[in-house]
Amino acid sequence: MSMKVIDLIKNSPTTAFSFEVLPPLKGNSIEKVFNTIDTLREFDPKYINITTHRSEFLYKDMEGGLYKRVTVRTRPGTVAVAAAIQNKYQIPAVPHIICSGFTQSETEYALIDLSFLGICDLLILRGDKAKHENRFIPTPEGHAHAIDLQAQVNRFNEGYFLDGSKMSLINTPFSYGVAGYPEKHDEAPNPDSDLFWLKEKVKAGAEYIVTQMFFDNEKYFSFVDRCKSEGIDVPIIPGIKPINFRNQLTVLPKVFHVDLPEALASELRKCKTDEEAKEVGVEWCILQAKELKEKGVPSIHFYSMMATESVKRVARQVY
Repeated sequence: MSMKVIDLIKNSPTTAFSFEVLPPLKGNSIEKVFNTIDTLREFDPKYINITTHRSEFLYKDMEGGLYKRVTVRTRPGTVAVAAAIQNKYQIPAVPHIICSGFTQSETEYALIDLSFLGICDLLILRGDKAKHENRFIPTPEGHAHAIDLQAQVNRFNEGYFLDGSKMSLINTPFSYGVAGYPEKHDEAPNPDSDLFWLKEKVKAGAEYIVTQMFFDNEKYFSFVDRCKSEGIDVPIIPGIKPINFRNQLTVLPKVFHVDLPEALASELRKCKTDEEAKEVGVEWCILQAKELKEKGVPSIHFYSMMATESVKRVARQVY
């Protein structure tokens, strides 16, 4: 893949389209991923993101009342899924590289594999805390922050391994984006502090920013204005999601720390079924996407998890 995501975005004559997929659950086939791509392919996705999921600890009941701690990754395969997508569709794949649940050397092996596969676009994230922890705790010998992970990727790009030894052959350097939070990262003490770290991540080499989902475009526009006033001049790609279920009225604010505008919340409260909620979600997402496109955003990134058909309906109206 010769063209990097940042170039594809910058060279797109109109607002580009992209979306995110999840690797299949352990033991499941990759067909579901392919079905999502087949459903959304007609809108010419410039790239496809693949999420990465951390390892979790489970305690297995052994005989005699003993428990054994085992490590489980419910969705392995991010690197393989990225390769399968590029191989089958010739669409650039952007795997997420995360701090959470990974050691620095595991990350290094992932970078080596991606490099061999010709995948040179990444989204660098800290990742979520473990399910059994009440706050984020770095993995032993892992990174605490996305910016530390960027430093490792930058060093790899310069041709050095973790142990300081020099690579004998130089691969295509990785190009990467990072996450931005229009409504503030839930652990940031305040929006200014959040913006300070975002600026640091851009200084450290992030070529674009993808936002956390939001449902109020004003939050995105004011976030972009604040970024620009701080001298952050990379493309800021809005990430949006069509609501698909009634319970997302309370689940999304709780899990993703985002507000739902009252106009949307009041419509969702009237819904008696998930089917009705899905209709409201599609309509709202169409309005959001149309306004974003009219204002000339570089690209719109859709979070398609459990909402592929809704994303398709939105894209039909917008692209």
